[in-house]
Amino acid sequence: MFKERKHMKTSQKVMGHVYAIFTILVWGSCFVLTKELLKGYTAIQIIPLRMGLAYVALWALRPRTLKLPWRDELMFILIGITGGSFYFFLQNTALTYTYAANVSIIVALSPILTVILAQLFSRSGERLGKYVYIGAVIAIAGVVLVVLNGQMSFHLNPLGDLIALAAALMWAVYSILIKKYTERYDNFVVTRRVMLWAFLTALPLMLLTDGMPDLKPLFTTPTMLLSWLFLGVFGNAVCFAIWNIAFKRLGVVVTNNYLYASPFVTLVVGYLVLDEQITVMSVVGAALITAGVIVALKKPQETA
Repeated sequence: MFKERKHMKTSQKVMGHVYAIFTILVWGSCFVLTKELLKGYTAIQIIPLRMGLAYVALWALRPRTLKLPWRDELMFILIGITGGSFYFFLQNTALTYTYAANVSIIVALSPILTVILAQLFSRSGERLGKYVYIGAVIAIAGVVLVVLNGQMSFHLNPLGDLIALAAALMWAVYSILIKKYTERYDNFVVTRRVMLWAFLTALPLMLLTDGMPDLKPLFTTPTMLLSWLFLGVFGNAVCFAIWNIAFKRLGVVVTNNYLYASPFVTLVVGYLVLDEQITVMSVVGAALITAGVIVALKKPQETA
C-alpha cells in the first residue's frame, strides 16, 4: 500500500512537470500569434478578447456551476486581476514606455519574486533550499542572453521598467493566491472563475483606453481567427487550468521556475515561423536557463 501510494505521488509529480513544460511551449508560442492579432487590435483590446473566449471554452469543458462564499468570491476577483487583467495590462503598458527586451527580462523575475512572497506569506509549507536561489541567478543570466539575442545593449527606462516590475509582482501574487483554491475546488472550474473576473475587470480598462473593438476582422480573416482561437482556448483556458494543476502537484515555486524558459521558446518559434534570427549568444542563454531550472529543482534535502 505504501509503495503504491508513493508510486502514485511520483506519477502525479511527473505529470505536473509535463503540464508545466507543455504550458511553457504554448505560452512561448503565444507571443508570435499575438503579433497577428495586433494587426487589427490594440494590445489592450486583445486582453478581454482572450479572457472572454477562455471563459466560454472552460464552460464548455466543465459546465458546472460554482457557488462560493462571499470571501472566496472577493479573492477570485483579486486573483482575476493579478493573474489576468492587470497583469497583461501592466505588461502591455510597459511595452509603450520601455524596450521589449527590458520587459521580457524584468517579467522573467516573477519566479524569484514568487520565492520571496512564498517565504513571507505562504503557509503551504514548501521547503526551499539554497539551490532555488542559485538556479534563479543562473536562469536569469540565461534569460538576459536570450532576450538580448546577441545585441549587447540594455537601456534603463525607469517608468516602463517599474511598470514591468509591477507586472512581475502581479504574477507572483497570483501564484501564491491561486494555490489554495486549486486544492479546494475543481481546477477547470477555478480557472473559469478566474477568466470571468479577468474579463470583467479588463473590459472597463479597454473601454477607458482604446474603446470597443470591431469584431468583424476576427471572423473574416482566417489567420486572425485561428490566432484568437489558439490564444483564448489553449493559451488561456487549457494552459491556465493545467498550470494550476502543476501548482497543486509541484508547488508554486517549482512550477514558476519553468517560466525562465519562455523567452527561449518564443525565440525558437519566431525563428521557425517568422524567420527571426537566433545567435550563438541566445543558444548559450538557453543552456544557462536549462541549467538554472535543473539546479532550482533540486530538493532541499539534497543540499545538506
